Amino acid sequence: MAVMNETMDPPKPVDLTHHFSRVTKNRGASAVKDFYKYFKIPNIGNLAGGLPNHNYFPFDTLEGAAALHNRWKPTPNQPVDPPTSSTAPSLTSDGLTTSQVVVPKASIESNPLRKIDLQTALQYGTAQGYPPLYSFLRQFTRENMHPNVPYAGGPEIILTCGSTDGFSKTIEALSNVWDASYDPIEYREGLLCEEYAYMNAIQAARPRGLNITPVAVDDEGMKAAGKGGLADVLENWDGSKGKRPHLMYTVTIGQNPTSGVLSVERRKEIYALCTKYDIIIIEDDPYWYLQYPSANPSSMASRGPATSPSNTLPGSRNFNTPKSSGYAFLDSLVPSYLSVDTEGRVVRLDTFSKTVAPGCRLGWVTAQPALCERLQRISETSTQQPSGFVQSMIAELIMGPQNRHGRGGGKDDQGWQSHGWVRWLEGLRGNYERRMQTMCTIFDEGKNLIKTGRRRSMTSEWSVIDTVPIFDFQWPLGGMFIWVHINFHTHPLYHKTSHEKLSRGLWIHLTTPKYLVLVAPGQLFAPTEEIREEKAWCFFRICFAAVDEEEVAAMSRRFVEGCRSFWGKKRVDEIEEDGVEEVEKRVLAVQMC
Repeated sequence: MAVMNETMDPPKPVDLTHHFSRVTKNRGASAVKDFYKYFKIPNIGNLAGGLPNHNYFPFDTLEGAAALHNRWKPTPNQPVDPPTSSTAPSLTSDGLTTSQVVVPKASIESNPLRKIDLQTALQYGTAQGYPPLYSFLRQFTRENMHPNVPYAGGPEIILTCGSTDGFSKTIEALSNVWDASYDPIEYREGLLCEEYAYMNAIQAARPRGLNITPVAVDDEGMKAAGKGGLADVLENWDGSKGKRPHLMYTVTIGQNPTSGVLSVERRKEIYALCTKYDIIIIEDDPYWYLQYPSANPSSMASRGPATSPSNTLPGSRNFNTPKSSGYAFLDSLVPSYLSVDTEGRVVRLDTFSKTVAPGCRLGWVTAQPALCERLQRISETSTQQPSGFVQSMIAELIMGPQNRHGRGGGKDDQGWQSHGWVRWLEGLRGNYERRMQTMCTIFDEGKNLIKTGRRRSMTSEWSVIDTVPIFDFQWPLGGMFIWVHINFHTHPLYHKTSHEKLSRGLWIHLTTPKYLVLVAPGQLFAPTEEIREEKAWCFFRICFAAVDEEEVAAMSRRFVEGCRSFWGKKRVDEIEEDGVEEVEKRVLAVQMC
């Protein structure tokens, strides 16, 4: 990978057109969307466009009570010790926590990058995104989130209907459909991913005929070196499986499901390999702001070993150099692959699903301009643009009105602005970090089963204490999950039945009325059948984010108690074998009580 001297001009992004799919290469600009530029001529009598009259839109305003940006209590960026009150109230104590956001029917604002109203938001628009929100996100992305992208001109963005939409359009742009019934194997393209992966993305890629190629992971995430690491996979590629993959899908912060956080040093190693083998990195990063500096000291306090080397951790240093983001919180976060993207081969997926709500179906792609232009061409003839309702509400919440029409998300009816948005992210991180601390502490206390007994020899008798490790896990440095490794080899029935039966039996046992806890089996995250059968069965993914705050501790204890109870089974016929239908009936029956 080339190293750029600070006195040199940054390099231009490399030409990736050889990776464009056949369909993508043939796409032209939408003639209809391109014609919209004439609509902006002042005082033009528009008899050309097929636009419905905005006066007939049935909504006069769009309103909603919304949180103030400082509703939630943050956690420190650089904690010296683990938080001492993980169960402390998460609300701030300033009393007022709600504002009223109002998007008006029409705004007198003349600047289209500041004009937020239903007249424009609910009309046909550009595929790039609603101009005010696009403008804010573009500036925030380039100046605050990723201020040190090392290629000339910096990245461009395009709004999407969430990360899934962004990913779908990206693989449509960068891969050709392959069918075993018609196409030679040498034409088959591939997608690299972690050996445990977010399966919605994998299931979107598989029908295109892409060869799903897992790469080994460790506590950080994808491995660059070693057996099964990226270098091993690429250097020893078997051409009989098709082309060497030119795409990589990865979640680098709070990796789903393993919760790893990939260090800058590891990113540089992987990026160098991607440069060498001409691979495009699709970085899905919904949990970027959910990085937990307390995980390492907490892990050390409770069990001795650290989760990860201290110099790679969130909060361990200012990661944004030479240019700061302008916010200590953002500077403390392990940065995106964009921070080392000297060639413009990173496509980053962001979303409002975890920062506002999944139902928004709103996100954005950050990539080199030439690729964003191709994604825009795809959007013009498919989704066209995200929901105008959602875009205008988010824009008004954050940006606020520029005149008396409308109300933003701040106390004074102005918007949160960039500083308020960052403060909101800090508060969300604080809440999820406290939940993580609560669950991990309980898991640490209950992961071992203590057995006592007495043994005797010919001359004496003594007490014996045995420690049986039931499960283990790493304190997550980011994300919403704990990746729990179940030590089935310590179960009394391990050598008397199949691994699959034990794993499924524990999963079912945890759903019984006494425990009533639903966890995600590791098999759900196995991108290949080989991984599913060989090792995914001994993992569970547990989410500390979704349940109500006051329920986190109780549900964590129920999980621990359920595991301990399952280790008390001494006969194979005691293992539950209910089908999925029976589990659903049992859960439904409890809900109806």
